[in-house]
Amino acid sequence: MIHNGPTYFRKEEMSLTRLKPCTVIIDFETSGLSPHSGDRIIEIGAVAIADDQIVDRFQSLIHPGFKVSSFIEKYTGITNKMLNCAPDAEEVVPQLVDFIADHPLVAHNASFDRRFLDAELATCGYVRKQEMICSMLISRRVNRSLRKHSLEYLVGALNLPAGEHHRAWPTLR
Repeated sequence: MIHNGPTYFRKEEMSLTRLKPCTVIIDFETSGLSPHSGDRIIEIGAVAIADDQIVDRFQSLIHPGFKVSSFIEKYTGITNKMLNCAPDAEEVVPQLVDFIADHPLVAHNASFDRRFLDAELATCGYVRKQEMICSMLISRRVNRSLRKHSLEYLVGALNLPAGEHHRAWPTLR
């Protein structure tokens, strides 16, 4: 299913999430901090989990319609050259909608991801139906002794395998 182009999944391949109930863990990289200031999603990474196993994956870069700043290029590792080859939101969002279906969504610092998801959905004429569970809020309740709850800190504090930070896809492999 994984391809070497800017969009890694074709719509006809994304059928596994329809087969059984699952939870979709989703992550975005963005061009900035606020969709209300014109910032956009530049990468989506999502995995569908059922019975404690990854049953499907979705990933795509998204061309935001403008050049991202050099800060964002350095912070995310996503370059304007990469984005120039990426599909736009009008192509990717319908595929994402098909992938997430009506499954529960989970994101770390979900309020941030929720704002961007809702903005991109609205741009393409969709509305999110399900709630988005925040794994950071869960961590604050479960791991009360920890002083931070960022993904980077949790990975170290809980001795979890480390992935690339500030990329939606590599952290979800």
